[in-house]
Amino acid sequence: MYKHLIGKSSEKVLNLVERGAVKKFAEAIGDPHPIYIDREFASNTKYKTNIAPPTFPITFDYGRIQDSGLPKAGLIHGEQEFEYVRPLFVGEEVYCYSKVTDYYEKQGSNGSLGFMVRKNSGEDKEGNEIFSSKSIIIITETVRKGMKHAENLRT
Repeated sequence: MYKHLIGKSSEKVLNLVERGAVKKFAEAIGDPHPIYIDREFASNTKYKTNIAPPTFPITFDYGRIQDSGLPKAGLIHGEQEFEYVRPLFVGEEVYCYSKVTDYYEKQGSNGSLGFMVRKNSGEDKEGNEIFSSKSIIIITETVRKGMKHAENLRT
């Protein structure tokens, strides 16, 4: 159903690693390490500044892949893994985008399930990669039927 999206990318979107957001995120995931929030502690580390938790990039805007047709609700987050070239520094700007790298379907007990594999990337303003992540979005039969119904109402 979505194989035509393989290879398509979103436009790059500017994101800021904002201090308050990093603090709230660290609290939400239960990781109060001072490298995320304490300026004095961070100044004595090899980075000399605060960094963001490794999963912080899930808060970024990666833009929208044109003509994906995916609904904004009802999708299931399957899995996600991150690879870093270097940490994200608090206060820096990051340009993020997403690319569909694969799509496949499997038969489940409640119908067909679609699995969209996306590579999300974050770069500095010079275009150097900071991190990348691989995520899998699961599209259930119910969501697919809802999308077809909505499409039929439009035509």
